[in-house]
Amino acid sequence: MAKTVKQQSFCGREFSTQEVSLIQEVVQTCAGISRKELANTVCELLDWRRPAGGLKVRDCRDLLERLENQGVLTLPEKRPTGSTAPRKYKVAAGTESAYSALCGSVEAFAPLTVQRVQDRAQRQLFKELIGRYHYLGYAMPFGARLQYLVYVTRPQHEVVGCVQFSSPAWRMKARDKWIGWDDGTRKLHLQHIVNNSRLLVLAQIGNLASMMMSCALTRLRRDWQRHYGVQPFLVETLVDQQRFHGGCYRAANWIEVGQTSGRGRMDRTHQRHGAQIKTVWVYPLVKHAARRLRDGR
Repeated sequence: MAKTVKQQSFCGREFSTQEVSLIQEVVQTCAGISRKELANTVCELLDWRRPAGGLKVRDCRDLLERLENQGVLTLPEKRPTGSTAPRKYKVAAGTESAYSALCGSVEAFAPLTVQRVQDRAQRQLFKELIGRYHYLGYAMPFGARLQYLVYVTRPQHEVVGCVQFSSPAWRMKARDKWIGWDDGTRKLHLQHIVNNSRLLVLAQIGNLASMMMSCALTRLRRDWQRHYGVQPFLVETLVDQQRFHGGCYRAANWIEVGQTSGRGRMDRTHQRHGAQIKTVWVYPLVKHAARRLRDGR
C-alpha cells in the first residue's frame, strides 16, 4: 500500500500534496507505458518546463524514482535498451602534457575559488578537461549531478581542477555494512548519499587535491539541497587501487570502509566479479551520518 503523500521540494520546485497525489494517480492509471512516457505525461500535466520551454523529463524521472524510494508509488520495470553502458557523451582520455604549468605549495595560490558549472561555456570546458585529462574520460553521469570548476586567483585567474558529484551506487557492500543498511532501508534512504564520481587535478601544486575537495564539499551540501530538495548526509567515492592510493581523500578526512567486488555498477549478471577492485571511501557531511542514513532523518 502506498504511503500518504506529502509536499515535495525537488530541483528548485515545490510540489503540493495535490500535485504529488496527481503524480501518484498518473502512475497508477497509466499502466503499460514506460518511465520516460510517464515523465513526459507528468511534465505536461504540471507544466514543468525548462526556461527555454522544453519539458524537464530527465528531472521528472529522477523525481519519480525518489517517490518510489519513499514508497509513494511503484514505477514500471525499466525496459532493456540493448546496452548496459551509461548515457554518454564520452571523449577518450588523452596523453597530452599537463594543462597548467603552475607548481609549488597550495598555500601560495590560496584561497581557491569553486564555481558550479551552470552555463554552456562552463559545461563545455568541464567536459573537455575531463575528457582530455582524466583517465576515465567524460561520460554523462547517471541521475542527479553537480559539477564544479576550481580556480586559483593568483598569479592570475586560472582553472586548476574539476570535481563532479552524482547519484550514488545502488548497492555497495562495504558502504552498506558501514552504515548498517539492509535492502529495505537502503532503498528508502539512498537519496541522502552523493557520489564523488570525478576528481581532476590540473596543476602540480602540493596538497591541491585535498584542498579542492574540502572547498567543493563546503559547497556541496547547500547546493545539492537547493537543486534537488534532498539533504545529503554522506559522500562516497571509489579509488582505483592500481592507479592511486587515496592520499588526498585521507588528507581531507575521508574514511576508508573497504573494497568493491570489482563488478561495476552495471554488471547485474555477475560477469565481471573481481575485474576492477576499488577502495571505498566515505565522508560524513553531518554528525551521526550512519545513524541518520538508517533512520532517514
